[in-house]
Amino acid sequence: QVQLVESGGGLVQPGGSLTLSCAASGPIFSIRTMGWHRQAPGKQRELVATMLSDGSTNYADSVKGRFTISRDNAKNTVYLQMNRLNSEDTAVYYCNADRIRVGLTSYEYDRWGQGTQVTVSS
Repeated sequence: QVQLVESGGGLVQPGGSLTLSCAASGPIFSIRTMGWHRQAPGKQRELVATMLSDGSTNYADSVKGRFTISRDNAKNTVYLQMNRLNSEDTAVYYCNADRIRVGLTSYEYDRWGQGTQVTVSS
């Protein structure tokens, strides 16, 4: 079974930067979609950014121009570079991978990491 492990969360001051990483492990041939979601206290989980295997991206309006998603398909790893962070970015950030090819005709869908806390505070 495919597993996702995030890293890079922590405490950062307003205006600062942070980079999250998420590595997928297991019998992986390819992954169509990798992305990041977040959940702030008392709020629903929301999409932050996604990236398809062809390089196309999608961002939440709230992070456009500040966050950049990238991925290394050879390493099955996705990154989230976060700049100009503010208190509203404080949340648990979850990595997601969807339509993961694990065999000639076998796929796994909608896998999640355990989450990593990002806290923006002075």
